[in-house]
Amino acid sequence: MAKRYWWVIIAYFIMQYSNLIVVPPLLKWLPFENATIVVYYSIFAFIACLIAVLFLMKPDMKAGVDENATGAESTIMWIIVGVFMAFLGQGIAGAIELYVFNVETQSENTRFITEIAKLFPAFIIITTLIAPILEEIIFRKIIFGTLYKRTNFFVAAILSALAFGFIHGEPEHILVYSSMGLVFAFLYVKTKRILVPIAVHMLMNAIALYFNFNLPRYTTKDTSNFTPIWRIKNNAKFFTYKRNSILSHGNLFPIHCNTKCRRYRVEYYNPINCSHCYTGFWFSN
Repeated sequence: MAKRYWWVIIAYFIMQYSNLIVVPPLLKWLPFENATIVVYYSIFAFIACLIAVLFLMKPDMKAGVDENATGAESTIMWIIVGVFMAFLGQGIAGAIELYVFNVETQSENTRFITEIAKLFPAFIIITTLIAPILEEIIFRKIIFGTLYKRTNFFVAAILSALAFGFIHGEPEHILVYSSMGLVFAFLYVKTKRILVPIAVHMLMNAIALYFNFNLPRYTTKDTSNFTPIWRIKNNAKFFTYKRNSILSHGNLFPIHCNTKCRRYRVEYYNPINCSHCYTGFWFSN
């Protein structure tokens, strides 16, 4: 693997975990809410990483596309077909997780990202633009591409798809993420254009975000039917709740950790590594 590819991977991991070092001092020094600092630092880190990665990938961009790459019309067609393929694969994988392994299909990662994007619309650029570009360059262009040259499609696609799944931090949904990774790898090989899986990835994220933004919401005070959804982290312990409910339009509100919650609220640790807790209103559907 080319040396610059290693630097791309290193830059990506520095971006992912730099908040552990950079954010704590910022929380003490800056006169803003913790959640605001964390979210806008994340946006800055993603943009900085994208600039660094594109700079490192300049030799690849100068080399141009493969001579066997699809033309403009075929590329557009495969982007459209690819979105349907990815959602189909996601659906099949989700059904296997649910009916074979008894794993609920709702992704905590998707829920968290949606609620953060509602509070901080600027975060949408990470989900729909920057993250797909970075992930496809790393997992398809670099990891899959390198393995594909040394092995075969199935070995390279499965290994890169598993890596793609694990990086999202939801091992219980490894089949869903891996199914998308397999589709993206197929599209990359079929079209010889990294632009295609990037575009499909962007569209999938945008569509998922749109539908999660427009889920119906309820506002009842009958707390007997309230059903918390996510796995809640409280004092280093995890508590699993049923997932047959949805979040109210109250979204997530940063509060101090020692603030008492009303009896119909659920308090859980901030998904973006903030030192505050978030409180959400949960309503049965």
